[in-house]
Amino acid sequence: MARVLEFKLPDLGEGLTEAEIVRWLVEVGDVVTIDQPVVEVETAKAMVEVPCPYGGVVTARFGEEGAELPVGAPLLTVAVGSVEPVTGHEAEGASSGSDAEDSGSGNVLVGYGTGAPAARRRRLRPVPVSAVSSAPANGSVNGAVYGSTGSSTDSANRGTPEAAEGSGRSQAPDGVPSTVKPRTAGQDRATGRPQALAQGTATAAGTEAASVTVLDPSPGGTGSEGPVAVISPLVRKLARQHGLDLRQVVGTGRDGLILRTDVESAIRAREEKPAVAAPAAPVDRSEPDTSVERIALRGVRGAVADKLSRSRREIPDATCWVDADATELMAARAVMNAAGGPAAGPKVSVLALLARICTAALTRFPELNATVDVDAREIVRLSGVHLGFAAQTERGLVVPVVRDAHTRNAESIGAEIARLTEAARDGKLTPAQLTGGTFTLNNYGVFGVDGSTPIINHPEAAMLGVGRIVPKPWVHNGELAVRQVVQLSLTFDHRVCDGGTAGGFLRYVADCVEQPAVLLRTL
Repeated sequence: MARVLEFKLPDLGEGLTEAEIVRWLVEVGDVVTIDQPVVEVETAKAMVEVPCPYGGVVTARFGEEGAELPVGAPLLTVAVGSVEPVTGHEAEGASSGSDAEDSGSGNVLVGYGTGAPAARRRRLRPVPVSAVSSAPANGSVNGAVYGSTGSSTDSANRGTPEAAEGSGRSQAPDGVPSTVKPRTAGQDRATGRPQALAQGTATAAGTEAASVTVLDPSPGGTGSEGPVAVISPLVRKLARQHGLDLRQVVGTGRDGLILRTDVESAIRAREEKPAVAAPAAPVDRSEPDTSVERIALRGVRGAVADKLSRSRREIPDATCWVDADATELMAARAVMNAAGGPAAGPKVSVLALLARICTAALTRFPELNATVDVDAREIVRLSGVHLGFAAQTERGLVVPVVRDAHTRNAESIGAEIARLTEAARDGKLTPAQLTGGTFTLNNYGVFGVDGSTPIINHPEAAMLGVGRIVPKPWVHNGELAVRQVVQLSLTFDHRVCDGGTAGGFLRYVADCVEQPAVLLRTL
């Protein structure tokens, strides 16, 4: 017998708690294999494809494209196993044998893995429908009547009965049903609500009959513990935001399914009641202001907003800046890129040279390669330099991280920057590639501006900003000349160092820009 397994949004790592559905890669009815990507989601860190740990036929999807789901929310259900019916002892043998094979691939999301295999489930022995009226002694939970044999009584006491085989649905411990749509056995013509939701079809040698969840079809008697005919998590979220009990909502969809319009109508009806009782406070029915546009802060934009706001709240930052003559640096770069023969190699970018200067400066001023542990009231100095660099993409501003930048030369840093930049533009950066930085280099000169006072990338302690390199009048060797000038700015956390340290760091960077030979001391 085919079993319906529910696949939930897995833990995406890096402390992420939700994700937005960008694109479904499968449709209901498609056959999927183990570890096949089924949906593309966007987190606050990156866009990833989520593979399914089960193989079978997709029976339901939860959430439309653009919807946000929390970690642990159902993504889809998959029918696994043979679709040929089996009865009697064959059904019990197939159930017990399949439990051992139902652990999935364990590879829900590459790089993060899955949790422990699902626990073995006990089969409940339902009583015949005719015995429902005399079942109080046997116990009932959430309107589902179970027999008193075996472990069903224990399940009733815990309030977490397992659904019989074939239902593909289970009750949550707190009594809130999952979002998988139950199959209906009948429907009230007057109210449109389901009268009975089938919980299973397993039988055994004439001693067992199908167990049925019995609901009171009257509008006021649905029962606070019965299952709710809701599929969409968006409908549940809307009801939860407005404090609406879905058990009091009459569904107008097929088989009594509660639709979004049903929830919205119930919300409007509830909001209009106080206006009838108190005419002095009429409901504001004015049309919404169409002259403004509201854009939700979510995804990458929301993550950037949260991080920058936290940086401003927690870090007492200060900024210092200096102009530097970059003529010699540009000349040295031209020589490197024009070299032929054994000295030839990949082109070196200005950003790669500035990154190499940063790693040398942090070696001399390790106070800035640090973070502050607020709870312990300690400054934590870091031994390795993981250099982040700001990159503007279609999805917004991201900061990829060059790992162990202090061990790399300019050529190696440049190659890694190019690789990460390409991945950022394609939206393929992983969360691990966007976190763990210890210092950030921000080249805002690419936007044609000279200076800035950047916000520190929390929880780091400093950020170096680089403006555009442009020809300007400059006194060189006692004479006025046109030189390639750049403005450098350093924003730092005043808790980790004083102005003297920050000024020394920035002055060393400027000296290396003006005289690249200074770097020969550290090569």
